[in-house]
Amino acid sequence: MKRDYYEILGVNKTASAEEIKKAYRKLAVQYHPDKNPGDKAAEEKFKEAAEAYDVLSNADKKAKYDRFGHQAFGGGGGGGNYGGGMNMEDIFSQFGDIFGGGGGFESFFGGGGRRTERGKGQRGSNLRVKVKLDLKEVANGANKKIKLKKYVTCDSCHGSGAKDSSSYQTCGTCNGSGAVRKVTQTFLGQMATTSTCPTCHGEGKIITNKCTKCKGEGRMYDEETISIDVPAGVSDGIQLSMSGKGNAGIRGGYAGDLLIGIEEVPHPDLKRIENNVIYNLYLNIADVALGTQVEVPTIDGQARIKIPKGTQSGKLFRLQGKGIPSLNGYGKGDQIVEVKVFTPVDLTSEETALLEKLRSSRNFNPDAQKEKNKGFFDKLFN
Repeated sequence: MKRDYYEILGVNKTASAEEIKKAYRKLAVQYHPDKNPGDKAAEEKFKEAAEAYDVLSNADKKAKYDRFGHQAFGGGGGGGNYGGGMNMEDIFSQFGDIFGGGGGFESFFGGGGRRTERGKGQRGSNLRVKVKLDLKEVANGANKKIKLKKYVTCDSCHGSGAKDSSSYQTCGTCNGSGAVRKVTQTFLGQMATTSTCPTCHGEGKIITNKCTKCKGEGRMYDEETISIDVPAGVSDGIQLSMSGKGNAGIRGGYAGDLLIGIEEVPHPDLKRIENNVIYNLYLNIADVALGTQVEVPTIDGQARIKIPKGTQSGKLFRLQGKGIPSLNGYGKGDQIVEVKVFTPVDLTSEETALLEKLRSSRNFNPDAQKEKNKGFFDKLFN
């Protein structure tokens, strides 16, 4: 679900801090909301680039990402903020100085205020869901469709909260700027502070005639079906995120994110250890002594393996590439088959007699076999 951060910025792993900053600046300019008004795809790319830069511009986060990929941050990406709800305001406040000059994005684009945020209502909250996956879905990836009860954008006013385009008036408190400036006298002289307008809450305008369907909120509580593409290689407990799939914002505010917790359903026969899967193969004494061929379950079906004559309990057979792929696409695990010799119980009198006869045979004596199989150094020092 999440693209590689280096791929997003178009740099390689050996890129310097300055090269990473330069690459991010280029994308931020290209996809900045002021240059792409109303373009949701550009907005998502703008957020995506900010998330990548947040990690790769920080030496500690970058080192963790290089080692563990997105799983370093719970699979949800972002050094902590984006996956948990970094919005446009977060991006501006955190990376606003990327262009230099102290004015941040505003000075670069020539704006006196934060034009991208003005007129936007309150951001919607994040939603959390759990998705259950079996081992096959974990190994191959899966598409899950889930129904969520959530706030969705009002289909009547399209999120504005107003009955129609004429149902607004400019806020008289801030004169449409969305912010109020206050000057106070201190012992250091006059100090000016700017804060969000308390009347219009930063929107710069007041609704005079509210939408009758959503009562002016711009959203309604409804059900929505969401399609989730889960990548191959996820593991139990990690968190994925889908930007903008949470609750719709109030009066056109940005939607929250959907945070997806992965729950791995245990397989009846296979046990997962990191990217490998383990299978315990129980064989009787005749099978391991004489050799045989058996079928073992795998993630995607069955595999036939040959058990050589004289195989000992604890012997491991490796089925290469039959495990779980890496979440970041770097290789694939194996399936390990461990032989365990089954000891029978409740023997019949005939079976008991046969084993009693074999008990005293030299080839059934472990100590004799141990002596027989000693190597050169074993014999030299014993």
